Amino acid sequence: MFKKISEAVDFIRERTGVVPDAGIVLGTGLGKFSSEIENSVVIPYEEIPHFPSSTVEGHAGELITGTLKNRQVIAMKGRFHFYEGYNLTEVVFPVRVMKFLGIKLLILSNASGGLNPSYSVGDMMFIEDHLNLMNLMIENPLKGKHYPEFGPRFPDMNRPYDPDTLHKAELIAKRLRFRYQKGIYAGVTGPTFETPSEYKYIRYLGADAVGMSTVPEAIVAAQMNLPVFAISVISDLGVEGKIVEISHEEVIDVLEEEFDRIKGIRYRQ
Repeated sequence: MFKKISEAVDFIRERTGVVPDAGIVLGTGLGKFSSEIENSVVIPYEEIPHFPSSTVEGHAGELITGTLKNRQVIAMKGRFHFYEGYNLTEVVFPVRVMKFLGIKLLILSNASGGLNPSYSVGDMMFIEDHLNLMNLMIENPLKGKHYPEFGPRFPDMNRPYDPDTLHKAELIAKRLRFRYQKGIYAGVTGPTFETPSEYKYIRYLGADAVGMSTVPEAIVAAQMNLPVFAISVISDLGVEGKIVEISHEEVIDVLEEEFDRIKGIRYRQ
């Protein structure tokens, strides 16, 4: 595994020459954010050694390097999911690659279903903590052989999302008069959307939003001592009385409508 990561890192360095400050994972419908990256170099995933291929509509499958507000960044325009048939080791492979490319902060984004009755479609939720319901499938990205190069075998998960970066994001959002929420994200395997009873169950466990990604990436970041800032954009509601039939295409439409609001949040030191 470590050899494969090294080969991917060497390939990207040769193509770009960039040492990024931050890594960004653009979730469903958020790929338009990549247009904000200047002096960009675009590498299709299939050209990168050992990279999986994205199979989900709304995920372009491109790695983009460049500058964002004078910061060197590397962005994934589309991520990988367990429901695509990848194991979680494959899902988090790009996060490990970005870490060894030199990133100091990982920014995760996703589309999610809102469970908190106070939420509305289009709200942005800054993730404070998560519930790893993928564990119910006996799946964890750290399962299997341990590689000391990645960090401890048993990483602490007390603060998987960096409180300092969260505080900075809140200050920026308040200055911009930008509506946001803070809450707990529940990660499930998908690909089905939740039933009304599942929404109730997940809300009872304490989650404010539910989605099919993010948690595995946050886990390996914690293992590698990599700070994480994560955002969920509420694309639909799993609140009793507000549940409507939803499709993947409608989720993409909601996220694209919210693009202009989302791009106001930047990585700042």
